[in-house]
Amino acid sequence: MKLFYHCYGGAHTSVTCAAIHLGFLPLNRIPTPYEFLSIPHYDRMENEDLGTPQYFGRDELGIDIYVIGFKNACDIMIPTIKSYLNANNIPSKDVLFVEALVKLHPITAIGGFSSRKLHLIRLGHPLTVWGIRKSYPIFVELVSGVKEKLLQGFQ
Repeated sequence: MKLFYHCYGGAHTSVTCAAIHLGFLPLNRIPTPYEFLSIPHYDRMENEDLGTPQYFGRDELGIDIYVIGFKNACDIMIPTIKSYLNANNIPSKDVLFVEALVKLHPITAIGGFSSRKLHLIRLGHPLTVWGIRKSYPIFVELVSGVKEKLLQGFQ
């Protein structure tokens, strides 16, 4: 099975969810800013990588975890990918897409724009971390729900 956490740019919210899912970030507390620096792909997705899945790791159930940014095209891209899989006899039930766009503090978007669009990483990166940390319990809740449903499906 393959699980894709997706968001707008594939650099912040989807990466945060994948990191929680794989245990790179804790469930029981808000991570330090330093912990965000150690996450693979955090605040590193480039525009040319949009729409390209980035492998993140394999979870304890053997599910491959990916992150992907769709910009505003997830309503088009997800059905297109599922259609492609179907045409190639790959069961769409083996692929799960989880939207990682959650209600964020506006400072996160300012940080993401500064970092990814303006390439002002020293300004933008700390702002994204600050904003993600403010919304962190929402991410934990989302990922915990996904993992619970996956676990039920394997029982």
